Amino acid sequence: MLKLKLAVASVGLATMLPLAATLSAQTAEAPTAPLPSQILTAKKVFISNAGGDFGNYSWSGGPARAYNELYAAVKGWGRYELVAAPADADMVLQISYADPITSVGSGSSSNSAQFRIVLLDPKTRVALWSLVENASTGNGTRKALDKNYGEAFGKLVEDLRSLTTQPALTAN
Repeated sequence: MLKLKLAVASVGLATMLPLAATLSAQTAEAPTAPLPSQILTAKKVFISNAGGDFGNYSWSGGPARAYNELYAAVKGWGRYELVAAPADADMVLQISYADPITSVGSGSSSNSAQFRIVLLDPKTRVALWSLVENASTGNGTRKALDKNYGEAFGKLVEDLRSLTTQPALTAN
């Protein structure tokens, strides 16, 4: 009986070792990939307002508020020359917002306002990077919406600033 238990334990251990090695390899951190070079080298940017729809919710300042605030923030950094046409830009910053359904259950659904900035190559229209921040619609009062949207938009702009000002990495 003892020999049988040892044999079963040995077989179990033999099947577990490769699994443990596989799991260990999967949890190892992947090397850091370099950012697309345009993100770090662009000098001229065009800011595009892709708009969007907040569904039943409204942010004070209307649809142009996110565009205007992004334009002011980027201009204030002094890092980029803002240009009036995408053809004159090294990179396009496309701001948009939406009110997607984020969960469904028990016969109801909930939404979360979402701000997005997509960094685009103006020549190929390829998305180089995308940043997203969600804003709670909270209890739906104007004051709560403005606070939540303002905080999410501020985080998004800071995400953009952090992304575009980091040192260049070289590919391994």
